[in-house]
Amino acid sequence: MSQKKATILVTGGAGYIGSHAVLALQKAGYEVIVLDNLVYGHRELVEDVLKVELVVGDISDRTLLDKLFSSRDISAVMHFAAYIAVGESVTDPAKYYRNNVTGTLTLLEAMVAAEVKQLVFSSTCAIYGMPQQVPMTEDHPLAPMSPYATSKRMVEQMLADFGSAYGLESVVFRYFNSSGANPEGLLGEDHNPETHLIPLVLLTALGKRESISIFGTDYATPDGTCLRDYIHVSDLADAHVLGLEYLLKDGKSEVFNLGNGNGFSVKQVIETARVVTGKEIKAVERERRAGDPPALVGSSDKARKILGWSPQYSDLSKIIAHAWQWHQKRHT
Repeated sequence: MSQKKATILVTGGAGYIGSHAVLALQKAGYEVIVLDNLVYGHRELVEDVLKVELVVGDISDRTLLDKLFSSRDISAVMHFAAYIAVGESVTDPAKYYRNNVTGTLTLLEAMVAAEVKQLVFSSTCAIYGMPQQVPMTEDHPLAPMSPYATSKRMVEQMLADFGSAYGLESVVFRYFNSSGANPEGLLGEDHNPETHLIPLVLLTALGKRESISIFGTDYATPDGTCLRDYIHVSDLADAHVLGLEYLLKDGKSEVFNLGNGNGFSVKQVIETARVVTGKEIKAVERERRAGDPPALVGSSDKARKILGWSPQYSDLSKIIAHAWQWHQKRHT
């Protein structure tokens, strides 16, 4: 079977990164089915913008999964269906372990039963915990600091064990800060509640928020604020297609970082947003937040070497400009 005609099941495909991955898959010639419970996903993005089949349901619904796999010729799965709010995971860990871990276990069991043996998994750089060196590589010690990060670590372990026992091959992507929006303005970031810096800054620019908070200005960084590695969501999506094609060519399980390789400070993000939007954007300096590392920057050399991945939008102003285009369209 030609890989370009393969059908890919995308769980969480109505969400931010998942929807961009669906678009990248479409552009690469794949058939796509989206499975999303729409707790945080957006139906209209799948049905009206992407125009692919949406199955509304949960990854923990084994009956639904068995029906999906038995009625469709699904070649592989891209798995984005997870709860991602770090703070909420601390106050309600049960929600995160139930969905992110137990739900994923149900999905993996259904895949093995259906003899679908290839999975691309959305993990996180948060499983590294406090960085011991920058930039961080895939062999950095794993020390997750929240139930969210621990849930991703547990899934990575399950994938390794399922690989050994059942021959399930996986590509695991540990992201740094996904950001930006589809350059054509078709898709973008719309979380509720929103916790990510760039959209919060842009919502402030739009007058939806009074100010943006800077948590800590006394870090050992060039301007005293935290450094983060912002990677354009379209570049992330392209990496997922490359990871899928690696597996479809009988590639063995691998773990890859996905990052820009550059660190941008909180103050840099705000100042760049001021330039891009032409708005003042009020910023308020506050105390540090517990557990915030001074710098989080990843090395993506392995993904570049093995997958041939090359980010197209590494410039911060371009990332913010694409996000701004989306937010203006979405919120005005």
